[in-house]
Amino acid sequence: MSGGIKEWPQDERPREKMLKQGAAGLTDAELLALILRSGDPTTGQSAIDLGRKLIGHFGSNLRELGSAEITEITAIKGMGLAKAAGVKAAFTLASRFQARKLESFDRFTSPQQVFDYFHHEFRDSRKEYFLALLLDGKNRIIRRVQISEGSLNQSIVHPREVFNPAVKESAAAMILVHNHPTGDPAPSGEDMAVTRRLREAGDIMGIKVLDHIVIGDGEYVSFVERGLL
Repeated sequence: MSGGIKEWPQDERPREKMLKQGAAGLTDAELLALILRSGDPTTGQSAIDLGRKLIGHFGSNLRELGSAEITEITAIKGMGLAKAAGVKAAFTLASRFQARKLESFDRFTSPQQVFDYFHHEFRDSRKEYFLALLLDGKNRIIRRVQISEGSLNQSIVHPREVFNPAVKESAAAMILVHNHPTGDPAPSGEDMAVTRRLREAGDIMGIKVLDHIVIGDGEYVSFVERGLL
């Protein structure tokens, strides 16, 4: 349909359609159009046209778009920094919502719970993140601490960086978590070495390392379940 969205019949405008039918009644392109808010005046494309272009470029399952960097989005004609930032913010917020829906658990009692808590956040990540979940004496989470960003190795995951916040929070134990951007959660030799080093440091400091969970694409490896810890 030619012309700007404001010239369309009201029942076909994304905003009016959502108010009338609910968000579930909109296509992915229409939802993206609401985030973009406007089209590209230089080409005459509407916001829905841009939404369709994004879907066509990154794939209809939206996972590629959700994990795309700002520079990749702005490489598409009509997608300036403001529009790209809006799209990135929307997907990041959705990811955080998915990760936080399990916060009602006041403690972690299984590796599966840890995986359920984090896999939406890390599923499409292109970087490797290493976290420590600080726990009290009843295994209730105190807070999460990001230790490193990038490939895991002993030089950047130093016991000092891991245990300093644990001491400050008077943590009794911790669970180590990191992701593999490849999607394969099988522990590497470096994963094994870092875990062994941190477990030994924890034993000395009286802060037990309960588990190390590696998150992949739809699956995980628990060092405890595998008998590696």
